[in-house]
This record gives sequence, C-alpha cells and structure tokens, in this order.
Amino acid sequence: ELLRVATRYLKRGLVLCLASAAPAMVKIHADFTVETTPTKPIEGQKPGTSGIRKKTKVFMEGTYLANFVQSVFNTLQEENVPVQGGTLVVSGDGRFWNPEAIQIIIKMAFAAGVARVWCGTNGLLSTPATSAVIRMRGGKGYEPFGGFICSASHNPGGIDDDFGIKYNCENGGPAPEKLTNKMLEWTAKITELKSCSKLPDFDLSKPELYELPGGKFVEIFDCVADHLAVLKNCFDFEGIKKLIAHPQFSMTYDSMCGVQGPYALRVFETELGAPPGTCKNATPQPDFGGPTSAWHGHADPNLTYAVELVKDMGLNKEGNKVETGKPIPCFGAAADGDADRNMICGAQFFVSPSDSLAMIVANADLIPQFKSGLKGCARSMPTSAALDLVAKKKNIPCFEVPTGWKFFGNLMDSGTSYFPGKETYTPFICGEESFGTGADHVREKDGMWAVMAWLQILAKKTEAAGKLVSVEDVANAHWKEYGRNYYARYDYEGVDKAKAEEMFAAMEAQVGQLVGKEFPGGLKIKINDMFEYIDPVDGSISKKQGLRFIFEDNSRIIFRLSGTGVAGATVRLYLEKYEPPTGDLTQHQFEVVKPLAAIALELSKLSSYTGRDAPTVIT
Repeated sequence: ELLRVATRYLKRGLVLCLASAAPAMVKIHADFTVETTPTKPIEGQKPGTSGIRKKTKVFMEGTYLANFVQSVFNTLQEENVPVQGGTLVVSGDGRFWNPEAIQIIIKMAFAAGVARVWCGTNGLLSTPATSAVIRMRGGKGYEPFGGFICSASHNPGGIDDDFGIKYNCENGGPAPEKLTNKMLEWTAKITELKSCSKLPDFDLSKPELYELPGGKFVEIFDCVADHLAVLKNCFDFEGIKKLIAHPQFSMTYDSMCGVQGPYALRVFETELGAPPGTCKNATPQPDFGGPTSAWHGHADPNLTYAVELVKDMGLNKEGNKVETGKPIPCFGAAADGDADRNMICGAQFFVSPSDSLAMIVANADLIPQFKSGLKGCARSMPTSAALDLVAKKKNIPCFEVPTGWKFFGNLMDSGTSYFPGKETYTPFICGEESFGTGADHVREKDGMWAVMAWLQILAKKTEAAGKLVSVEDVANAHWKEYGRNYYARYDYEGVDKAKAEEMFAAMEAQVGQLVGKEFPGGLKIKINDMFEYIDPVDGSISKKQGLRFIFEDNSRIIFRLSGTGVAGATVRLYLEKYEPPTGDLTQHQFEVVKPLAAIALELSKLSSYTGRDAPTVIT
C-alpha cells in the first residue's frame, strides 16, 4: 500500500507542494469486529439537492447520522456500486461536530466492506476539492467509488445551528435523484446498523497512512493539494502572478472562517505571491466565526452577509457606493462555508452572479482551460438570461435546468462512459444566481475556480491593453455588447412552511390563466407556468421546479420554495428586466426591478400569506 501511495504521488509529478509528500505508514492493531445493532427508521431523512440539512443537535441525537449513512451504504450495495474492497472519501467543511461525524462514518465504512478511506487533513475538504479528489487523486483518477461530505454549505455552524451530509458519486458529483430516492426508501425500512466500533479514532491533524488489520487503510492527505493541482491545469498561474504583482493592482479575499481558508492562503499568498493579509478570516472555525463575527457566523458570500468584504470594497448592503476612508482594493472576493460559492467585486462595484457567469463565458477564450473552445453552457432556470445572449452569439448550446448542481452533471457527463452515444458538451461552463459558478473540471460549483477565472480574464486583458483593466471595465464592455439583464433576488427566510405552501398552491392553481393580463408600465404576461425539465441526457423529468411569470418584453418574475434552509421555509423571488445595448446601462439593478417586485407581491399576495413586508436578504 505504501508503494501504491508513493507511486501515485510520483505519477502526479511536482505540481503538488512539499506538504503533499507521501505520508508515513503507521500500523494499528485493533479489534476489527463488525458489530450489528438494531435500529428503527427516523423521520425527516429525505435527501434534497444538497443532501440532508438539520440542526446540529438533531444529527448528534441517537443514531440519526448512522441511520442515514447505513441507508446510503445499503443503497450502494443494492445498486452494485463497488463498495467491497473500494475507496471512499470522507471529509467536511470544518463545522461543529465534523470530526466526530467523520470518525463514525469511517467505522461504518469498514463494516460495509470498504478497504481504503481517504480524509483531508483536519477532516477538511471543500466541496469542490472533494469532487477533485474523487475524480483526480490516484494514479489514473476515479479510484474512489464516492464520498461523504459533512457540510450544510452556507448555513451557520455550531451546536445550536446547522449540520449536513451528502453523498457524491464516482464522477465527483452529487448523487442523482434516482439514487437519493432509493436512499430515502432505505431510511424508511432500515432495521440494523453495522460498525467497526472498537476501532480507535484516527488522528486527522497531519498526513498519515494508517494500516489496519485485513489489509485496510486510512490515508490522511494534504487537503489543499489535489484541488490546487486541478486549478493549475485550468489557469495560467504565472500570468495571474504578474497581475497580482502589478503596481496598481490590489485584492482581498474573505473566507468567512469557512473551509476555504487553507486553500486561499496556499493559492493567493503562497502560489501567486499576494501580500500577507490578502486573505482575511482564513482560519476555519467550527461556528464560522459565530455570533460575535460581523457576519454572525452566516458564511454566505452576498451583499447582506459578507459584511467585511462589502465594506472593504466601498459598498453597502444595497450595493451602493460608500466612502471607506482608506484605499479600496481593485478586486475582492469571498467564499461560503464549504467554498463552493463565490462573490465577485471590483472597487465600489458589485457583479451579480448571473452577470459573472455570462461574463466568464463571454471571455472564456482567455482561460487556458478553454483553449480548444467551449462546447456548451448552462444556467439554472431562475438565473438571468444574460448567459443566453452570450451563448447565442458564440453559437454554442445553452441549457436552462432546475436549481441543483446535479442537473449540470448530466450535461457534463454526456458523451462519456456514463452516457455513451450522447452529444458531448464539454468543455462546459455553468452557474446559478445563488453565487455558484463552475466548469467541467469537477462536478460541483467551485468558488475558487470562479475567482481564478476572473483573475485570469483581468490578467489577459491587462496584458493586452498595456494598462490595468478593472472588473468594472469588463462589465461595462460586456453590457455595451450584449445589453444588461437587471436582476435581483428577494429571500424571505424562516417563513411558516404551511403558509408558504398554501401561497404556492394558490399561484399554481392559476397556471396558464394569466396570459394576456396587463400591468402598469405596459407589461403583459406572455407565459404563466410551472417550470418542468426533461433531461436531454437521461430523459428524466423534474416537475414543479418553480413558478414563472414571463412578460412580452422578456422580463421575468420567478417564485421558488427553497429546500436549503433548516428552520421554516425560504421563499425566493427572482426579478429580471432586460435593457438592450442602446438603453440606459448605468442604473442600479435593485431600483430597476422594483416595479416587477410590486407586481410579484400582487400576484402572490405574499404579505398576506407570510406576514412579511420586506425580504430578509436582497442580492
């Protein structure tokens, strides 16, 4: 096994840093007996688009976590996934109870027949890094059959806050619906749990290779190395390094005390030479900074919660310019708790996620990863149609999918061994309005990738122009070419779920009946439907994916009931109005869509149903 590990590192060359040296082997002599204990089904274990998210204390109570993990293993074995003798990745975003959960999963994995378990140092792996590890780590890659990610993404962490877990498959992407449905079936009929409970807990603090009885192993590896190696294959690090060294360039990056800290420090300050202190809040904390932090432990990169970044960039939570009394960096970015989300800012300039996606695709020829050209792109349905305009001009397929990264995964895997004979859409870029952007290098959204894509674009444009090109310069040039999709999302968090469902039922009952209805400003409804998606790759049908009110000028109002929260329900309202290149491109996006917001409140009677007069968050 030691030879196998050493060979793997040699095959990957010197692209990894010194910390990635093959770990030493430590033999552990322990009781490897598989213990079987009875259990009963537990309510509320239906995996959503992002696995299961509950209050931390729910996971800590009794066998809640173990029931779900055992149900996953039972499903995998039933589906003939090579669990027996296979390799499993287990890590998380560092939130409270992550270390304990990882130890439980390791012991259950060995009881299920797993031969090797891989963990990032300190039990840390960002969500995109987990995907990279599954896909790329090992001599030829694709060695693990899958992995568990202990994360509730951007939700607050702590004993009184949120915990989560999801399973990713051998392609590095979230389990598809057909698999999560079978997991749910198992949670409802589970009768026993299996664990090698007498095994000791493993030290996750440093790279180590533990040899266990029966030829089984636990490998603790540098949590940053594999993702860094993948990023180096995507971008020109030397070119970006020149940008960062430019005398007029400055940047700041806020990890918000989430898992991204070690990655940010390695990439920006070590590899790219950014000055010390460029990376803020770069030490992962179990509570993501907790209630005493400026963001109250809510590591969610948007104008409301990324308080320190927004202030540093000379903005307020409405995206308006404010004076800071100190120099404002040229470039700013932030990550969420598990580092799959990103926020992009220039000096006193906020880039909406929908625009960011469109601008990256428009400038993809400047990114080495796409030197052979893009073959496809996609956005979630609520994301603005700015991407569609770019795709049309580039003459590449553009897909509109339901919210949830797994829908992008099928498109990226089309034409591969997973879906042979299907059209190939890679190289591929995709994204969501919820601050998620990524490409086909992994099968998760990747916050670091999006930031590097922007730095690459700025580096190339700066080199070509012979002067520093800013984020605002890129945005203004884009809008002059494609027009501007003014856009906003209103989140009403923690509303009464029953009332929210009643409101949605009332709107759904009117589907198709409002076509032709007119509103102030000359707005007339063209489409009034419930979005349904037929997957072009596997033919699966996803129903009830959001209520749409589309007007004759292509303005849009979208309603969705989100499943990523823990307490109550979150009603998401999306507003979009298009302005052509000849129109006024300098307005504030939140002001432009206010008339649409008034229409949306009239259509939904949201205030009456929820008692809310204002959204919790506007992004």
